[in-house]
Amino acid sequence: MSTIKNDSKTIHLEVFIPAAPERIYELLINGAKFGDVTGQPGKGGGSEGAYFSLFGDWLHGRQLELVPNKFIVQAWRFMDWDPGVYSIVRFTLSPEGTGTRLVVDQDGVPERFHEHVATNWKPFYFDPFTKHFAN
Repeated sequence: MSTIKNDSKTIHLEVFIPAAPERIYELLINGAKFGDVTGQPGKGGGSEGAYFSLFGDWLHGRQLELVPNKFIVQAWRFMDWDPGVYSIVRFTLSPEGTGTRLVVDQDGVPERFHEHVATNWKPFYFDPFTKHFAN
C-alpha cells in the first residue's frame, strides 16, 4: 500500500517495502546497487558529500545528509532541468513489522516536470525495490 500526496510544491509518498531498513538504505545511497536492482545504471554515492548518478547519468546528485538506516537527504537534478536547478529529496526509513515504511518528501521540482517526477517514483523506485525484496 502506498500513500501519495502531490501538490504544486511538495511530493510526499509513503510505501511499505518488505525488507529491513538497512537493506533499503544501502540501495538508496549506492548508485551501483540501485542500478543492479532497478536495471537502471547508477554509480557513486555512499557518504555525505558524495556525487552519484542514476538512470544512465540522467539524474545527478549529492548526498547531503546520511543517518545510517534511518534518514537520507539528497540534492537531485535531471539533465533536462535548467542549469543550477536542484530538488531536495528526503528519505525516512522506519521499521514496520517485517519490513520498512519508506517515506519520500521531495521539494523544488520545477513546475513543468512536477507531474512527471511525482508519477515515476512508483515504477522506478517502489516497484523494483518491492519486487527485488519479495524474491
